[in-house]
Amino acid sequence: MSLFMFKQACDLNCLSYSTSTGTGISVAKSTVDKLLKGYDIRLRPDFGGPPVIVGMSINIASIDSISEVNMDYTITMYFQQSWRDKRLAYAEMALNLTLDNRVADQLWLPDTYFLNDKKSFLHGVTVKNRMIRLHPDGTVLYGLRITTTAACMMDLRRYPLDEQNCTLEIESYGYTTDDIVFFWQGGDNAVTGVDKLELPQFSIVELRLVSREVRFTTGSYPRLSLSFRIKRNIGYFILQTYMPSILITILSWVSFWINYDASAARVALGVTTVLTMTTINTHLRETLPKIPYVKAIDVYLMGCFVFVFLALLEYAFVNYVFFGRGPQQQKKINERLNKANNERPRYEDKRLHATTVILNEAKSRRLCMKDNMAHFYAVDAYGNILLTTLEMNNEVMPSDVGGSMSDSRNSVLSFDSSGVQFRKPAGGGGAGGASSSRDGFGHHSLDRSAMRARANCRLRRRSSKLKLKIPNLTDVSTIDKWSRVIFPITFGFFNLIYWLYYVN
Repeated sequence: MSLFMFKQACDLNCLSYSTSTGTGISVAKSTVDKLLKGYDIRLRPDFGGPPVIVGMSINIASIDSISEVNMDYTITMYFQQSWRDKRLAYAEMALNLTLDNRVADQLWLPDTYFLNDKKSFLHGVTVKNRMIRLHPDGTVLYGLRITTTAACMMDLRRYPLDEQNCTLEIESYGYTTDDIVFFWQGGDNAVTGVDKLELPQFSIVELRLVSREVRFTTGSYPRLSLSFRIKRNIGYFILQTYMPSILITILSWVSFWINYDASAARVALGVTTVLTMTTINTHLRETLPKIPYVKAIDVYLMGCFVFVFLALLEYAFVNYVFFGRGPQQQKKINERLNKANNERPRYEDKRLHATTVILNEAKSRRLCMKDNMAHFYAVDAYGNILLTTLEMNNEVMPSDVGGSMSDSRNSVLSFDSSGVQFRKPAGGGGAGGASSSRDGFGHHSLDRSAMRARANCRLRRRSSKLKLKIPNLTDVSTIDKWSRVIFPITFGFFNLIYWLYYVN
């Protein structure tokens, strides 16, 4: 009995539901047919009367990318517009009518467009993502799901420590402010979804909504602006650019601790660090537009490149000082010494020949005077023949010696003032002459050694003066020791100025 009563109740409910459903569908159908009948989409609502007031709101789904190269950003959003069209008001039912998106093609819609749009599209999976909802008072809610790429002109002078201001400009394309007026529906809460956004390189620090009128030659047009200020996250660049540059710069200083004669190691290290910094610069330029001004990252990378390059030049300077200029000066000294040594035998032969000529003259004069019974010998109290010695220095030439000895009287006088003596033999003149010649040759061998000692002393003095002008090869690490201190201090000072200036 109870089962029968339950079945009967179910049949009555189903019948009433089907009746009400059929009635609702028929009422909605007739209402929509009546609204669209005679509806002219060519005329705006209240044509000839006050302007249509269109309220707008945006729910941001995502900001896909922000590109510095193209100076734009891509945003996906739910864009809603709301206005009142008295021609679409109805009183047959108190419910809102959510219609198929194809009905939108039969209704008047605001001619809204994005002023700074580069490329946009309406999502169409599985159908076109748009919505039409009618209210009994004639209010129309029109919603779209749009992805747009909008231009965002960026100032990259402080890149990557910069903040950018990107906007989304919404404007009416054909209707002036006499026909249509835009406003942000909901005030400051007209844009939602910002707090849920996660950007890989940026953080949204400020959001502003602006409503204004712009004037063109064709009239004044309403414009809404969504402006959001974004700040770039520095973490990525610290790991990918700053830290590698710092480490490479420090790596170039390792050459200051490598021995100066390890040319292969120091040159290879210097060239490698220079090429690595060049590669980092090249890769960074490929990810940025070709802009005429200098960016903050350019300043830092160029500073690191200068330090790396100077580290390479430091070894070039060390190599030149200790392997270039020093050996060249030493080579010149050796050449002068060898030249002096080569010229000395010829000079001594000439002097020996001149001395022999003088001795022969003295001998012949003595014999002549002996034959003439004059006995004019230039002898001292001991009976020794006096012979002058030639100043054995590099400034007196054999020709000067011969000239000074051309006159016999001058020769005898110079003999008297000499300190070299040739003893007169006890025997005859011939034997005495031969003995005198031998004694003279022996004494000239002593003068030759004295002359060589003077030349060596003079060259030693000159080389000592020259060594004062060049670094000592035994203290080869002097420049490297100073570089170990100067380079790190200068680089730290450079970093301090850089970060204080660009961060603050």
